[in-house]
Amino acid sequence: MLEIDFREIATVGMVLFAVIDILGSIPIIVDLRSRVGHIQSEKASVVAMIIMILFLFIGEELLNIIGIDVNSFAVAGAFVLFFLALEMILGIRLYKEEESETASIVPIAFPLIAGAGTMTTLLSLKSQYHTINIIIAILLNIALVYLVLKSSSKIEKMLGSSGLGIIRKVFGVILLAIAVKLFAANVKGLFV
Repeated sequence: MLEIDFREIATVGMVLFAVIDILGSIPIIVDLRSRVGHIQSEKASVVAMIIMILFLFIGEELLNIIGIDVNSFAVAGAFVLFFLALEMILGIRLYKEEESETASIVPIAFPLIAGAGTMTTLLSLKSQYHTINIIIAILLNIALVYLVLKSSSKIEKMLGSSGLGIIRKVFGVILLAIAVKLFAANVKGLFV
């Protein structure tokens, strides 16, 4: 039986929204668009969705192959989320992406949308929430990503740089709280 829970979908959706940070990425997207021209919104969204759903299902098996349990990965994910939240709140950059000459699948679909933080988050969430709810949250986020990619220049003009900064900081605080919760829920499993 499917365990569809709208509260779980909302929670997972907010976590993914904060990690993907598509609104905070608008300046990057606008810059890429100005340098390389047209960005294929549909292609980037579909590829990111496939990467995320595949990793949701095979990520745990990949971890088992290399001998890492889900609790360890979830704790590591909590640290990644913690540092992503610090980047968002403090406006600093701890991780620097390499510059790309094209904006097709790389760097929009991967690593901007479905990057290391998103992958870590998916496996961390899988340890606490039902898979169907995570998939629905992924689909909702990808729909939002597509809309933002399609209308990034309009959104940038509407919100302005200060509006984007406020949104980024609010979701940074939410992400920080989620990182603490993930750490607390999974750290006990390391010592059992």
